Amino acid sequence: MSEQPSGTPGPEERALRALQESGAAFEITRHGPVRSLEEAAAARGVAPGRLVKTIVVRRGDDDYLFVLVPGDRQISWPRLRALLGVSRLSLPDKDVARQVTGYERGTITPFGSLRPWPVVADERVVGAGPVSIGAGGHGVGATLDGDELVAVLGARAADVTDPAGG
Repeated sequence: MSEQPSGTPGPEERALRALQESGAAFEITRHGPVRSLEEAAAARGVAPGRLVKTIVVRRGDDDYLFVLVPGDRQISWPRLRALLGVSRLSLPDKDVARQVTGYERGTITPFGSLRPWPVVADERVVGAGPVSIGAGGHGVGATLDGDELVAVLGARAADVTDPAGG
């Protein structure tokens, strides 16, 4: 992990500041290392389907977006491409993801990203009640209402996932 220049907020601080500035009601949970999504969900006090993964997707040159995916689901690439009107999408490698968001894989969140990329939220986040999303550090999550999460991020809600492993 690289050090932040003096006076520059670190990833967790950026995420927390952005969460506060969003006006959303949220609660931060900190937990130790986990070995699975199920362990992370339990540590944060939510069901696996309410742990929301933030996936960075590359749409084109210097054109990315965040996709919010319930923990028990995975991106449906055909539906996401159709929604975005593109024929090709890809996942950036970990170094590029960090460069375009300011976060390491496993800590990525739209809150406090270095650039305000568009957000697509799977429609199951809407009406889900409390969900937990990464908050800029390993073992750090923010729990907030799914409807409020989608609203404060200006996310486009759509059916863009399939059951995990399916």
